[in-house]
Amino acid sequence: MEPDGRMVITIIAISSSVAIMGTIAWAYIERLKLRPGATNKQLGSIDERLARMENAIDTMSLEVERISEGQRFTTRLLSDHSAEPEPTPTLERGA
Repeated sequence: MEPDGRMVITIIAISSSVAIMGTIAWAYIERLKLRPGATNKQLGSIDERLARMENAIDTMSLEVERISEGQRFTTRLLSDHSAEPEPTPTLERGA
């Protein structure tokens, strides 16, 4: 095949590829346009669910804070107890 023939075939191949890809992209965009959005009822349901999740997360954070406060208190008690010297037992001599 002569070089001019290869260029014509290349141009036809590229043009047809662009046309096919353009058609596929157009169809995909049209499909996205037809996709239904969320209704007000669905959005209300989502809002209620998020509110419940927020409440549950707040409750859990309070409980974790209580646990950590108790752990700090216990650690302080144990460290204070170990810092005090233990009394040495003394033997009383009986009369």
